[in-house]
Amino acid sequence: MRADEPDIDAALVRALIAGQFPQWAGLPVERVDSAGTSNAMYRLGADLVVRLPRTPGAAGDVAMEHLWLPRLAPGLPAAIPAPVGMGRPAEGYPWSWSVFGWVPGENPVPGGIAEPDLLAGDLAEFVSALHRADPVDAPASYRSETLAARDAATRTAIAELGASPDARLDARAVTALWEAALRAEPWSGPPVWIHADLQPGNLLLADGRLAAVIDFGCAGLGEPAVDLIAAWYVLPSAARPAFRAALDADGAMWTRARGWALSIALMELNYYQETNPVMAAIARHVIGELLADGPGQD
Repeated sequence: MRADEPDIDAALVRALIAGQFPQWAGLPVERVDSAGTSNAMYRLGADLVVRLPRTPGAAGDVAMEHLWLPRLAPGLPAAIPAPVGMGRPAEGYPWSWSVFGWVPGENPVPGGIAEPDLLAGDLAEFVSALHRADPVDAPASYRSETLAARDAATRTAIAELGASPDARLDARAVTALWEAALRAEPWSGPPVWIHADLQPGNLLLADGRLAAVIDFGCAGLGEPAVDLIAAWYVLPSAARPAFRAALDADGAMWTRARGWALSIALMELNYYQETNPVMAAIARHVIGELLADGPGQD
């Protein structure tokens, strides 16, 4: 997806494991088929997964995850990744990397969720618990800025997508939705722990219920509306009222959440429409759901 990514394959993973974690050197290594953009993942035996950053930014998250995920886990109602080893640069690979416990489950498919109201309740419970986590000494989320700070980049994405026939974007309608979000009253409370990327690839279900939340690379302190993007990234329209009510989101927060979902989806579609069809399809779905809902604050 990026020209400057390091070459990562199963042979590299085997060499890294053999050199740094010899106790696992005999375990089979198998690539995990994922649409994720920041890390490559390889199963290591039945119970472990090796996660190697693709970019310098993702490499900078490794130490944060090893420090904070064990601290967050006890207060959360669903599983999150448990780090069991941190690897060093070696074998030509330039960054730190991780071994985590394997978390089983299936990604939700927007439009194909069997029990959306139950999932809405599970997501709200997880989000509420994460927002209550102790913020002392926590890092800022990668999405800790205000919506206004994203204005220029969001409008650039709208303009570029609007000029691309392949994007099939109604630039006028999307701009109206974005401007409505910018008019919402800003968050005035203290920053809270947020995951900041609650979309299908970062959620795992078991029997239709939320079993785990993964990929905390964007996590840190920010405003709570960021985590409400799950309403459009994951849930169908009929389940959104239950999700909103469970989180007691007022009109301003809900409208900011729409803005966050829109801005993220626009940038994802603009960046990945040629290189990652899964991410691009999810982004198109989100934009469509937001336009169907309308821009109003209520």
